[in-house]
Amino acid sequence: MSRPFLLLDLDGTLSDPQQGIARSINHALASIGQATQDEAALTRYIGPPLSESFRELVPGADEATVQALLAAYRARYGAIGYAENTLYAGVPEALAALAGAGATLVLCTSKRVDFAEQILRLFGLREHFAWLSGGRDGLHKWQQLGELRAAGRVPDHAVMIGDRAVDLIAAHRNGLDSGAVRWGHGSQDELAAESPTHWFDQPQDWLRLVADSAA
Repeated sequence: MSRPFLLLDLDGTLSDPQQGIARSINHALASIGQATQDEAALTRYIGPPLSESFRELVPGADEATVQALLAAYRARYGAIGYAENTLYAGVPEALAALAGAGATLVLCTSKRVDFAEQILRLFGLREHFAWLSGGRDGLHKWQQLGELRAAGRVPDHAVMIGDRAVDLIAAHRNGLDSGAVRWGHGSQDELAAESPTHWFDQPQDWLRLVADSAA
């Protein structure tokens, strides 16, 4: 029996980054003279590629403007935004239990890998992960996961776990099972529309995948 191989999303799955992301988006908007937005309304931009989000937030923005927005966002996020973040209850215990049970854990996030490293180390979680995969500007998560599959780094029995449709779509387009967490930023309808293989009500539920592999 193969050891469980779990691909875990970061934002909305391990931690809630809403404050840091929203404030960094508003910082970027203000840097080019755009009006800032209500932080709660910006949660919809947690997950998709940031360049797409800025094109939606600033209609008609040319490429130079988008790049300026990205630079302003990253400057603030890398300095303080990454730490404006809250770990979901039960995550450290669940990750420790999974690692202790022999599961291979990989972080698969659209976030830049250096930011992901900062966050995992902030919360003392880096030791549980075999390796990290971070995204690139404009790269969809299904493409990111496809590259990993093509390189032979992700086995057929891997499960992609996340809180948004993009995580489930990435799994299904690459022939993998998926798991949806109910505590993140994706709505029940958004997740259900992608027919996830597994549903999780709390991080401890991830341990079912270890039990299933041993059955």
